[in-house]
Amino acid sequence: MMNVNPTRMELTRLKRLLGTARRGHKLLKDKQDEMIRRFMDLIRQNRALRIDVEEALARVMNQFAEAKIKMSRQGILEALMVPAQAAVVEVSEKNVMNVRIPVVKAVDQGPVDLTYGFAFSPALLDRTVLDLADVAPKLVELAGLEKACDMLADEIEKTRRRVNAIEFIMIPDYVETIHYIQMKLDDAERSNLVRIMKSKEIILNKAQNKITY
Repeated sequence: MMNVNPTRMELTRLKRLLGTARRGHKLLKDKQDEMIRRFMDLIRQNRALRIDVEEALARVMNQFAEAKIKMSRQGILEALMVPAQAAVVEVSEKNVMNVRIPVVKAVDQGPVDLTYGFAFSPALLDRTVLDLADVAPKLVELAGLEKACDMLADEIEKTRRRVNAIEFIMIPDYVETIHYIQMKLDDAERSNLVRIMKSKEIILNKAQNKITY
């Protein structure tokens, strides 16, 4: 309960604050529910993309393991020394319930040109490089989705704490304090009514006594 003076002015003020707190709680709860819905959409996208990327990377790693068997370590290092293509990443933002989450995507640079000679490299290495180039944009998109999910999860947690603080601390404090003030005012009103009735009784008795004499 809040430490306040039990006056009608304070009662009116607290009732107004209670109404504001209840409206704020509803707005925050609606925001939380909508953020959770958007978060679940992102989680589903993230999961589907992660499964796709993990399967593609598994294939690439298997191909690379077979290619390493057919080439020396030095030969592989020399073949992969020069990048086949520049990696250009485009980063923007999207507003989701006042949370600015990143949108990351790789810019298409056209066909991949292999930068090593084919005479001393197996076809599996070529396939590995090309497949890895295909999966790279998905990796970039997945990184952006992971970050967006983390940011939205943090904001959901902050909103949940605010909702709980209003619902379980602020509103009960207001309700309890309003009840306390109302009881005090009712007690004061009853006491005042008793005093008035006693005063009236005394006056009537005095008047009756005068008439008797």
